[in-house]
Amino acid sequence: MEKAGGTLAEYVPDAHQILIEGQRHVRITGVVDVESFHEEEAAILTEAGMLILAGEELKLTRLDPDSGQAIIDGRVLSVEYEQPTLKRGLFGRIRG
Repeated sequence: MEKAGGTLAEYVPDAHQILIEGQRHVRITGVVDVESFHEEEAAILTEAGMLILAGEELKLTRLDPDSGQAIIDGRVLSVEYEQPTLKRGLFGRIRG
């Protein structure tokens, strides 16, 4: 699913879920790309738009580009969507 250089209007929202377990474990489906990831913030492009996770000691435990799933561990303090600016991120580099 090549989306580099596109707009939100080009996305067809499919199944997209965020499951937060005990504020310490996040499971995300519908992941298109990972724009950035740090211990305190992650910017993840999903089929529903750009998702920003803020927290403490965040770790990207699992990233599966084929299924569009990501698992993040650490203390989650906030989850927010914002208008995406699309560019080639981690998934784009993994897929070549």
